[in-house]
Amino acid sequence: MPSDIETRAQHHCFSGRQGFYSHQSKACNAPMAFSVFVPPHSAGARLPVLYYLSGLTCNEEVFAIKAGAQRLAAELGLVLVAPDSSPRDTGIRGATDDWDFGEGAGFYVDATRKPWSDHFRMYSYVTQELPGVIAEHFPVDPTRAGIFGHSMGGHGALTIALKNATTYRSVSAFAPIVAPTQVPWGRKALPRFLGDDADAWRRYDACELVAQHRFDGTILVDQGLADQFMAEQLQPERFEQACAEAGQSLELRRHHGYDHGYFFIQTFIEDHLRHHAAALA
Repeated sequence: MPSDIETRAQHHCFSGRQGFYSHQSKACNAPMAFSVFVPPHSAGARLPVLYYLSGLTCNEEVFAIKAGAQRLAAELGLVLVAPDSSPRDTGIRGATDDWDFGEGAGFYVDATRKPWSDHFRMYSYVTQELPGVIAEHFPVDPTRAGIFGHSMGGHGALTIALKNATTYRSVSAFAPIVAPTQVPWGRKALPRFLGDDADAWRRYDACELVAQHRFDGTILVDQGLADQFMAEQLQPERFEQACAEAGQSLELRRHHGYDHGYFFIQTFIEDHLRHHAAALA
């Protein structure tokens, strides 16, 4: 059955179109919002698609407005898709109490614990439902898909790519949470979403997954060394060690002076887009 989407806004951008949309999600049992940049293209063309997952507190607008990705995406012929980081207005008690858990902080997992399991099924949304909606309404080639993200979204991109290596041809991350089972953000969110089963937590931990699922290609990760969250929450050295032990190709780049924000992302977004374009060509 065809899915309906609502066009909230569209803007001409680098001879392409930046749009903002919403629809009723079956996976999340709630309205979900997403943004799409479609580059200029010939009639009938099917273009590679790159999914971006945002970090804590962010929504579907942040990447489109702050990252400065459209100019190069237009040149490279990449469709950029950025979903919201969680369902909103869920009515769940406590869903908006904390900036690092609940609405705006869905951690890209399929919650199994009530009441979160009623709406917080972001893993299924990103990997199954959203790609179907995009393929139905936009000129994409679903066989040429990549995924990347920032912070919590970097965690999502890494775990999703590792578990779906035949679906995504490329993956990268900015300052990702690589070991949520070991750091405060993850140890706060995962038990509340998934219950007390530590094995369930590990299924959403990139350091654990890379030992079991090899990605056929190089994973690109950029990390700012002035990132205020690096030592306590991000710990990129854990993923570096896990990839080395698993034989996974990883390019982990550390940058002096850069913090956790979008000025960091703007600086290195070109490298990431070219990384994906090369794999999706």
